[in-house]
Amino acid sequence: MTLVLPKSPSFRLDGKRALVTGASRGIGMGAAVALADAGAHVVLVARSADALAELVVAIQAAGGSAEACELDVTDTQAVNALVNEQPVFDILVNNAGINRPGPMSSMSEQDFDAVMNLNVRAAYFVAQAVAVRMQANPPGASSITRSIINTSSQMGHVGGVDRTVYCASKHAIEGISKAMAIELGPYNIRVNTVCPTFIKTPLTESTLADPERVDWILSKIKLPRLGEITDVMGPVVFLASDASGLITGSSLMVDGGWTAG
Repeated sequence: MTLVLPKSPSFRLDGKRALVTGASRGIGMGAAVALADAGAHVVLVARSADALAELVVAIQAAGGSAEACELDVTDTQAVNALVNEQPVFDILVNNAGINRPGPMSSMSEQDFDAVMNLNVRAAYFVAQAVAVRMQANPPGASSITRSIINTSSQMGHVGGVDRTVYCASKHAIEGISKAMAIELGPYNIRVNTVCPTFIKTPLTESTLADPERVDWILSKIKLPRLGEITDVMGPVVFLASDASGLITGSSLMVDGGWTAG
């Protein structure tokens, strides 16, 4: 009898459509490039039209497929219009976010509202818009799943210095993602979070400019270095692909062991 070997699931995303928010820089840009490299057509969303246009040109020059849509994701009406005028997405990387670091004792209402409005409210309604279209347009085969990836953080699992509001927003994303996974599972829609540590991006630039804070960060990360954008690109492709076909309601830690203890 000939042994029949199991076929390894593919990490390829050929023929799939992906929406990436906050795509003009940092982790969002890395996610967009990674998805395009894996074969997806990527719709890039951010408020910076010039940065998006430059990224589209670079992705296309590298052989990928991409288009740009200037959009403020806090504008729910505009989000719904974009999602409804596009063909249904197979993948969402719900990445737009900000941080307003500072001591809890001096955090203003304006800073609180800005972080929660983008990191939680906007992320929720972007996911809602995409999920509604996914539900109404099933992929056609029970073995095919669609994927929503919410960008969370290690700070969605622990606390951090000067990050009370940011931690609150990312803990909320973790809870939202688990509940979404339960509701959307019957529709073959998977929902997971990717949880990076401190990655060298514009968002962390001010923190990483403080040598004492960098020393504290490195004392927490078990691997002896800070994170790079490339460290998040592979996990995003994994969660988007059939290789993670039975993974939903989970958090993929990209934290160098920070939360290990």
